[in-house]
Amino acid sequence: MSVFADLVARLADLLQPLCAASATAAAIVVFTALVRLAVHPLSRAAARGQQARARLAPQLAELHEKHAKDRERLQKATMELYAQQKVSPLSGCLPSLLQLPAFFLMYHLFSSARIGGEPNGLLDHTLLDAPLGGRWTDALSDGGVLGGAGLVYLALFTVVAAVATFTYRRTKQQMAAAPPMAGEQVPGVGAMLKVMPLMSFATLVTVAVVPLAAALYVVTSTTWSAVERVLLYRDVPVEARGNPSRGATTSAP
Repeated sequence: MSVFADLVARLADLLQPLCAASATAAAIVVFTALVRLAVHPLSRAAARGQQARARLAPQLAELHEKHAKDRERLQKATMELYAQQKVSPLSGCLPSLLQLPAFFLMYHLFSSARIGGEPNGLLDHTLLDAPLGGRWTDALSDGGVLGGAGLVYLALFTVVAAVATFTYRRTKQQMAAAPPMAGEQVPGVGAMLKVMPLMSFATLVTVAVVPLAAALYVVTSTTWSAVERVLLYRDVPVEARGNPSRGATTSAP
């Protein structure tokens, strides 16, 4: 933790001439971008994996027709097909999982009163009027929603809601345009795909309950993800707006 705290402090020192009192907050944003940049190759691999799974859709449909009455055999045949083609049905989860350690480090760094036996000086840093170690409940009790700290959280909630809405609509369109039965044979994947579009809104709850520093990490990472997915999945078809037919698609922007 002391090494991580020193890294954040050094980044803040570099950004001090540009960001003044908010240099530590800016350092958190930069740190998050560096983490996302480090896992970007895995995100690209996940995008290639999704494209590979889309190419397997006709074969998956054949397996479903062949083993429609034997669910266990269908699942086994599906996993064998993925193994033969060297495609992982859950490869898209890896980039998110690898970011969890960095998030928890940020969370604990700005939740701990002492680091390495010394008082945690990072807790004194702020983003405008909001302490980086504070939470939304602290902002509400100190000035309310429209107080100095409350407005910082209001801005974060607005960004998260906009990104979540964009992600939700785009994910729903891509899922509607995807060939049927593309992932329903893998245990648990079908249910996960149904819930996945709604997960983007869970970020609102996270921002509300974690320290502001961790909330900045989440907001930056979520925004990065939205932009990254547009770029990496630009060739994945989406359902045409205004046309409920699964067959009507248009190219993603």
